[in-house]
Amino acid sequence: MLSRPFSEKLKKTLNAYHNRAIASQKVIEELIKLAKELDAATKPGDDLGLADDEVAFYDALAANESAVEAMGDDQLKVIAAELITKVRQSVTIDWTLRESARARIRVMVKRILNKYGYPPDLQEEAVKTVLAQAELLCADWM
Repeated sequence: MLSRPFSEKLKKTLNAYHNRAIASQKVIEELIKLAKELDAATKPGDDLGLADDEVAFYDALAANESAVEAMGDDQLKVIAAELITKVRQSVTIDWTLRESARARIRVMVKRILNKYGYPPDLQEEAVKTVLAQAELLCADWM
C-alpha cells in the first residue's frame, strides 16, 4: 500500500517539527525528498500501463513475491483491472461501516482471485490489502 508509508513519513517529519526537533528548512528538505520518492513510486504504474487506481490494487496483489512469480505481471494486471471495475461498482457510501457490505465485497474479491488462479495460501492477505486500498480510494469514487 503506497499511501501508508508516505503518510507515516509525513507525520514523522511534521511531529519532529512540532516538537522543535528539526527546523523549518529541514522540514522543507524532507518534504521535497518525500515528493521525489512519491513521484518515483508512481512510475512503475506508468511502466505497466495501469491507471492510478489499478496500480493500488496491482500493488496489493503483487505485495507477495511468490504471487508475482507464480502468476506474472500480465495476469496480475488483468486481475487488478477487474477488481477495480467490480469493487467500484459494489462500494456504497457506508460500505466501510456495514459489515454485511464489507463481507459482500470480500467474497467478490475472493471469487475474482479464485477465477484467475491466485495462490490460495496468499489470498487472505491479498483480500485484506485490496479492501484497505478500496477504503483509501473510495472517497474519490463517491
